[in-house]
Amino acid sequence: MTVGVGGSTAEAELAGLGELTYDVHPVTAAERRARCDRAARLMADRGVDAILLPAGTSLYYFTGLRWSPSERLTAALLCASGEVHYLCPAFEIGTLRDAGMLPGPIHGWEEAEDPYALVARVLGLAIAAPRVLALDEAAPFFVAEGLRAAMPRIQMTSAVAITRECRMHKSAAEIALMTVVKQMTLEVQRRAARILRPGITGKEVKAFINEAHTRLSGSGSTFCLVYFGEATAYPHGVSAEQVLKDGDVVLIDTGTELHGYKSDITRTYVYGEPTPRQRQIWDLEKSAQAAAFAAAKLGVPCEAVDRAARNVIESAGMGPRYQVPGLPHRTGHGIGLDIHEWTYLVEGNKQPLAPGMCFSNEPMICIYGEFGVRLEDHFYMSEQGPVWFTQPAHSCDAPFGPG
Repeated sequence: MTVGVGGSTAEAELAGLGELTYDVHPVTAAERRARCDRAARLMADRGVDAILLPAGTSLYYFTGLRWSPSERLTAALLCASGEVHYLCPAFEIGTLRDAGMLPGPIHGWEEAEDPYALVARVLGLAIAAPRVLALDEAAPFFVAEGLRAAMPRIQMTSAVAITRECRMHKSAAEIALMTVVKQMTLEVQRRAARILRPGITGKEVKAFINEAHTRLSGSGSTFCLVYFGEATAYPHGVSAEQVLKDGDVVLIDTGTELHGYKSDITRTYVYGEPTPRQRQIWDLEKSAQAAAFAAAKLGVPCEAVDRAARNVIESAGMGPRYQVPGLPHRTGHGIGLDIHEWTYLVEGNKQPLAPGMCFSNEPMICIYGEFGVRLEDHFYMSEQGPVWFTQPAHSCDAPFGPG
């Protein structure tokens, strides 16, 4: 029997969560101010007068304002001077005043008015003769169209070169938060493995994981994938409900959030005694993950990390490249306030690895019609090289360690 898999109950595992504590410190207003100042310098270098940040993670990253996107424009205008202006429906001004974001003037538009005309007026007040406005890359198309109609003489461009450069280099405070949230999810993974039994459904496991995440982070699961048997061969599984039986490969991929920062950890193991074939593929996956981590050296291009993992898998006769059996997707993605964000460990990405970059490491092996193995942990680039946020799986027979 695989060590650490089965033998407990959901009730027992949830009860033990109350004993766990974590040292958590949210990002400060001073750090957000420094982010705005850095973006302002990048804007000045690129000839950009201001960035419009509609509701989304970049708005939260720079200002601390968390707002749900909708058809009503709520946004921040971050100017190259470093000044921040907020724009929102007039009936939301009181709510924004209490939202705890960086200070700045709040401009309201009435329900029958054009919010993009308000953006044009505020831009003209904040900047003499503005010429270039950058828009956050995640902004909806209708926002871009509204801005073009309201400001036909202003050049519109993407803010991605500025926001990406800021967000993909995490600070010590961000790395500390991400360390804690990933430790929370790894603990939930350990406990989820212990509640497994023949006949349990994927729905039951997901419910447990969501409750466990809620007790630890206060946020529940941001996502949760639970697959058994052949369904594990597909990166995002199948739609059919899963029911566990002895000898099944189990794949659980889940995460939560803490002050907006995301976790995303996958564990794969066998319920029961692994077969030689299952053990062989599990060990190959672990070797590929280890090779990717070893290749992650400061200054090397991101694609070299992907290539290192792929070389291990191809040397075992799988692939080549994205063919299955083998690794059909990139080795890793950036992570922070979004589960997937800049930059990516993928073929063709020449971006050099630099301090503060954070990545998943998940070179999944897919064998359609049989099973798959994905081991996903995350690492960040320190001044000395890569550092794991969480320790990788131990072995096929004891994925969470021997004890």
